[in-house]
Amino acid sequence: MVDSPGRITLWGIEVFMAAADERSISAAARRLGASPSTISQQLTNLESAVGATLLQRNERPLRLTPAGEIMHRRAQAIMNEAAQARAELAMSDLSMLTRFRLGMIEDFEADVTPQLLTHMATQLKGCQFLLETGASHHLYDLLDSRALDVIVAAELGAGDDWVEVHPLLREGFVAAAPRDSVTNGGNVLRQLKQLPLVQYTQRHYMGRLVSAHLARQNMTLAHRFELDSYHAILALVGQGSGWTILPPLALMRARRFADQIDVFELPFEPLTRTISLTARKEILQDMPARVAETLKPILRNTIVAPAINRHPFLAASLKLL
Repeated sequence: MVDSPGRITLWGIEVFMAAADERSISAAARRLGASPSTISQQLTNLESAVGATLLQRNERPLRLTPAGEIMHRRAQAIMNEAAQARAELAMSDLSMLTRFRLGMIEDFEADVTPQLLTHMATQLKGCQFLLETGASHHLYDLLDSRALDVIVAAELGAGDDWVEVHPLLREGFVAAAPRDSVTNGGNVLRQLKQLPLVQYTQRHYMGRLVSAHLARQNMTLAHRFELDSYHAILALVGQGSGWTILPPLALMRARRFADQIDVFELPFEPLTRTISLTARKEILQDMPARVAETLKPILRNTIVAPAINRHPFLAASLKLL
């Protein structure tokens, strides 16, 4: 159906918000799964309906006009109300929920996510599930831009008042070294320092978290490799190229290297991170809490129990919340 000129539509407002946030027609099109020409036409229709130019489309990046700034504030309230209405209608009868957009950290990609989606699919018969897997900071950006409904990711330390947070799991980071490279009873840190550190990339939050922690310990460690893949990091460690600092979830995701490495508690101050389920506040009613409760037994059986069984010292630092 073609929108009538002079009529403000919810789709037109959603397109405007995407273009205003992304500052690009093509980026807005990718975000909404539409063509750039569709985005441009919707913006033209909306500007015709309100009788004002909202975006300077001949500039790169796009820029809101003064009228666009006013519209942006009002459009945000409209989008919030629309999302609330959809959520209330869906939550009055879960069978009415037709789309659920979930973001999951890569740590849960193979083991946890399929179990969660299988469980939810039995509860929500007519629902389409859209999954985005990625680093925690990327998932938070997608939640902020309303491209996702719920994310499961590491907490980034910011107490945003627009989200509700359901803690799931706390894990302490560990050291992993080549098998038999550290002798029992010796000074673990001194022995580890004989090898270069294979570092998780500082382009991601987790890498920056580790680097900041080392700085607080006044530790400068030589490193030759900075990677964004657990498998690549542990492969290098297993081959004797260095040692690394990772969370237990990394060990569980890259189990095939378990026989090539030894795992230790950090030989300095402990470092932990919390994995939580996060959603926009007061949008999905009690659904985020229910999904979090569904996840906990999956995490217990898939992650926590196997990890502690293999490395008993993790019992003190790997806990469901």
